[in-house]
Amino acid sequence: MVLPEHLRCVWTLPVGDDNSANRWRAIKQGFSKSLPITERRSAVRVARGERGIWRRRFWEYAILDNADYAAHVDYCHISPVKHGLVKQAADWLYSTFHRYVEQGLYPLNWATSISIGFVDGERG
Repeated sequence: MVLPEHLRCVWTLPVGDDNSANRWRAIKQGFSKSLPITERRSAVRVARGERGIWRRRFWEYAILDNADYAAHVDYCHISPVKHGLVKQAADWLYSTFHRYVEQGLYPLNWATSISIGFVDGERG
């Protein structure tokens, strides 16, 4: 899920592959190359050829079980509501939420701004 100031995802790497850093680098590069450079950048970022739209670091977490997986997917889907970008998860177009609704895993009215009180504080 792409948000204005960050992105969130839940993914499974191939067996024996734990190099998420290279995958994040490729995702960020591909996304950045598709946008014109309009953001403010520090002299250091300009000298390094870096964009000003990404944090330099990322957080990763190993999913523990099915309940943990479901909680992290929920967190991704509710993020645009939590950040005040939309009134309900269905209003954010750049999300797998719509696929989950089509599969019957969420009702269309899941995660409205009224119902998000259960969400914990944000990691990272």
